[in-house]
Amino acid sequence: MLLRQILRLSSLFRSAVSVHVRRNIGLSAIVFNKTKELDPVQKLFLDKIREYNTKSKQAGGPVDAGPDFQKDMNESLARLQRAYGDGDLTKFPEFKFEEPKFEETPK
Repeated sequence: MLLRQILRLSSLFRSAVSVHVRRNIGLSAIVFNKTKELDPVQKLFLDKIREYNTKSKQAGGPVDAGPDFQKDMNESLARLQRAYGDGDLTKFPEFKFEEPKFEETPK
């Protein structure tokens, strides 16, 4: 009986330790990848994404979008407004849910 309890506790201990070790290995892999030098292709990709992000913030919208893009965007918004009604289609809609009114019926 004592041997059974020891074996059961050892299996619980083993599973808890294995979960803990897997988590630590996963976290250390993420930290290691951030600290080590990226390969040139990854570095170039991240540099281009960061460059686009700064250009996008400066331009206040899409980067290097010509007048054709703006024309297409306005036509699409006009078509959507005709189809779905008025409102600003460039913003996420706000939903308002009202609580249902329940009436208590006499028994």
